[in-house]
Amino acid sequence: MTAAGELAVWPVRRDSEALAGRLALSLDAALHRPWEGTESQKNRRQMDAFRAAFPTARAWILIGAAGIATRFLAGLPRSKLSDPAVVVLDDAARFAVALLGGHEGGANRLAYRVARLTGAVPVVTTGTEAVKPLTLGIGCRRGVSEAQIAAAVAHALGGRSLTEVREVATVDLKAKEAGLLAFCERHDLPLRIFAAADLEARPFVTQSSAWVQQNVGLSGVCEPCALLASPRGRLIVPKTALNGVAVAAVEDRGAWAAPQEEQP
Repeated sequence: MTAAGELAVWPVRRDSEALAGRLALSLDAALHRPWEGTESQKNRRQMDAFRAAFPTARAWILIGAAGIATRFLAGLPRSKLSDPAVVVLDDAARFAVALLGGHEGGANRLAYRVARLTGAVPVVTTGTEAVKPLTLGIGCRRGVSEAQIAAAVAHALGGRSLTEVREVATVDLKAKEAGLLAFCERHDLPLRIFAAADLEARPFVTQSSAWVQQNVGLSGVCEPCALLASPRGRLIVPKTALNGVAVAAVEDRGAWAAPQEEQP
């Protein structure tokens, strides 16, 4: 359990206690167990209890429906510069939604952390991210440096800027690669992790890699990661390899773009 003022987890339903406990342990967060009384009493008491606890943490993970979270938060936000961040995670851990304090409060980053731990889809709706069209898929050999990652990304992007990149995606086997983590941290890029089984079920590759198949068990990493992270996007940079790092780029052309051809 973390010190007061840090991160806290609030599961609305007792059925979510196990999920909440795993998150609290992984994130060194305070775990609340608010259930008591009849259903109507519980909802009322929970709302009052949450409202009292709200200013005591810098960030909250609220496990439950977005509608319940909205009711709990009604009237509480005062300023985006001081309000705690709130991420809402549904009971089935399908979506981690940055609901309040996306930038200033760190909810966007927290949504990605929760997503990496649970396999949920991170949902970020702040305007700055909406205008960033590129998603990078990155695969790499074990132990590559931050400099190797940066060089391979620059090579793949050509004249495009890192400021156009919305997120980076990779396979779960590479989730703890120090060089990749350092690169994302330095450039303030969220890192999205996909399970190898999910990528195996969606083998979007322009050319299979025997090395990746032998060492990772997949026909490719960077292309399927980028395409899965940006499903309506178009592959604009196929797998480009440099010094042990493979990069692919997908561009999201927006909701009103003309339909694209099916990806390979």
